[in-house]
Amino acid sequence: MTEVKFDSSGVGVWGEPTTFEVRAERIAEYARATNDPIAAHLAGEIAPPVFAIVPSFSSLAQIFAVAPDSTLPFVLHGEQDFTFHRPIRAGDVLTSRARVTGYAGKPSGTVGSVYVETHDADGALVNEQYVSTFIRGVDAGETVGDLAPPHTFDESVRAHAPVAKIVQHVDEDQTFRYSPASGDPIPIHLDAEFAKSVGLPGIIAHGLCTMAFTSWAALTELGNGHTARLRRLAVRFSKPVLPGQDIETTFFATGASAGATSYAYETRVGDDVVIKDGLAVIAD
Repeated sequence: MTEVKFDSSGVGVWGEPTTFEVRAERIAEYARATNDPIAAHLAGEIAPPVFAIVPSFSSLAQIFAVAPDSTLPFVLHGEQDFTFHRPIRAGDVLTSRARVTGYAGKPSGTVGSVYVETHDADGALVNEQYVSTFIRGVDAGETVGDLAPPHTFDESVRAHAPVAKIVQHVDEDQTFRYSPASGDPIPIHLDAEFAKSVGLPGIIAHGLCTMAFTSWAALTELGNGHTARLRRLAVRFSKPVLPGQDIETTFFATGASAGATSYAYETRVGDDVVIKDGLAVIAD
């Protein structure tokens, strides 16, 4: 464990906004890269839910407003939490900005939380995100600000039968299609030797690609394929998924409120839980 000085003055400070023009071709490419079967996504008309990361991807570097640049090789994507106000559509011109809400040092590493908001050209809020990072082996030595809101899986739901279960296959070339579609070039997803050099078994799937699989699972199994019905999607990434593996996602209904039903879910590869604390909120 290494103790590193973080800059607490960066907490709560908005980064520079970034603008992104949504093209139908990019939406369709993202849908194909995540094996999404929903026709409106494949046609490039409406973006898959997790496409929301694409316009805001560069803003995630705001974590380095508090964490030293030297920690970059140790940063893992721990959790992702989307709130959707409306779907992204072809032709949208979106502006995103981000701020660090807080961080907490621990002996095993430091958890940091970045809040991102994306607006359309009229200034209306399109989506919000909390991106939680884990900087492994680096202890900030303090807790500052607030971390992302919880979305913990309630173990009591296992007393009831699941409402849906779906098996999906991650293709051998999945990461090579997802990387350009998402704009994420991180080499652990593309270079087997590099991935092994940092302790991984080889190329691993992007966490957000796996999350995108679960998003269309939720829409097809619980939302009749209607993207606008998905209000919130949140996960914790717990273990890597490898190309060529099958993933199984299981959904449990947990209650209804304000015209929407909440579902707890988890995703497994065999006996290994690869996505924990899954939450999907779908309008009735």
